[in-house]
Amino acid sequence: MSRVRVGWLLPLSLLVALLLGLLPLPDMLQPLRPYWLALVLAYWVIEAPDHVGLGFAVVLGLIADLMFGMLLGEQALRLLIMAFILQRFRARLRFFPLSQQALAIGGLLLNDRIVAAAVHLVLGEPTLPWKYWWAPLLGMALWPPLFLLLDALRMGRGRRG
Repeated sequence: MSRVRVGWLLPLSLLVALLLGLLPLPDMLQPLRPYWLALVLAYWVIEAPDHVGLGFAVVLGLIADLMFGMLLGEQALRLLIMAFILQRFRARLRFFPLSQQALAIGGLLLNDRIVAAAVHLVLGEPTLPWKYWWAPLLGMALWPPLFLLLDALRMGRGRRG
């Protein structure tokens, strides 16, 4: 039964993450935008590795690049690196308390910012302003409620019989 829930919840959660990435924010809040797509992908790599892997991360990143009008392949590279690290340490991460998982996710989101800055540097594009480095902290704070929400939906908790 949980496979059916993964079947509809996976694309729906990724679609919501993509739409949240497109949501316009005031200029003052723009640097704090969490990387929703990475957070949702991280959940699925940890909890449903049979459905989400490295190839999935690349395809998802290419779709996001096209939707957000970014350099083709930038998000694909960033999500691929994140998914690889998550797959490598998945067995340990699954058994961490949620607070320690949030710290690990925060580290991965910080690593993502470093990769993005490196790509911009190599291409000669302007680097991200210092305010954009606060977004991983917000993503780290959002990890526990996002994880609990997706887990409850995937497991069917909260439904009344």
